[in-house]
Amino acid sequence: MTWSIVTHDPASGAFAVAVATRAFAVGASCPFVRTGVGAVSTQSMTNRYLGPAILDGLARGLDPASAIEGALAGDAGSGLRQVHVVDRHGRTAGWTGRHCVEWCGSVAGEGVSVAGNMLAGEAVIAETLVAFQASATNAEATKVGAIKVGATDAAPATALPERLMLAMLAGQAAGGDRRGRQSAAMRLITTEDFPDLDLRVDDHPDPLAELGRLLGLWWEQAEPRLAMAPRRANPAGFINLDAIEAGWRASSSSVLGLDLRFRR
Repeated sequence: MTWSIVTHDPASGAFAVAVATRAFAVGASCPFVRTGVGAVSTQSMTNRYLGPAILDGLARGLDPASAIEGALAGDAGSGLRQVHVVDRHGRTAGWTGRHCVEWCGSVAGEGVSVAGNMLAGEAVIAETLVAFQASATNAEATKVGAIKVGATDAAPATALPERLMLAMLAGQAAGGDRRGRQSAAMRLITTEDFPDLDLRVDDHPDPLAELGRLLGLWWEQAEPRLAMAPRRANPAGFINLDAIEAGWRASSSSVLGLDLRFRR
């Protein structure tokens, strides 16, 4: 049905999930992330309650395998489920129930896990992992050089969104979901209680290509505003009215002939 990648970047503190499937709106069901805790994807006859339950277990100090075990303990359909997780220490664990449809399984590396079911073959998750790990060595050649999620000048963070896209595209090239393509999603969180990036393609003939298009728009239109938004370190966010209006005048609003101003 689905394959996904969950990962943790210790440099930025980011947790992220990317997922694709031949089913409607995978982003509404599978990916779960929590700041300082972990990332989970729950799939294969998805039980959405497992995502929060596993993250709660991690928050209580359980290791990933124990958190999965605890979450599945009350699920009579555990044999139908597939879940995998990464925690803040980079530890991973996965569960593929005995009733999941072939090909199904998971593979993991340091700080990353890939899992899938109803796939064209084992190569789907293998190639997804290889592409993700390989992208760490050439990240400077991608968007990373321009925009660094959770980065400092001294220690730039890897651009996880690009690495996740490369990984998922490699999995698709290896066959992906054996039924075809329909939806994809990517979710990434760093320091806040809500995601920095939360993109969904709910129904599209080439969902990963569309996800890549949306990611490009995110870099251009959303990522630059993250530092201005209310955050834990600055609960009010950027509130200089004159500066905000100046930005509007320099943007497409002026091209459209709009004179946008705050009430004073």
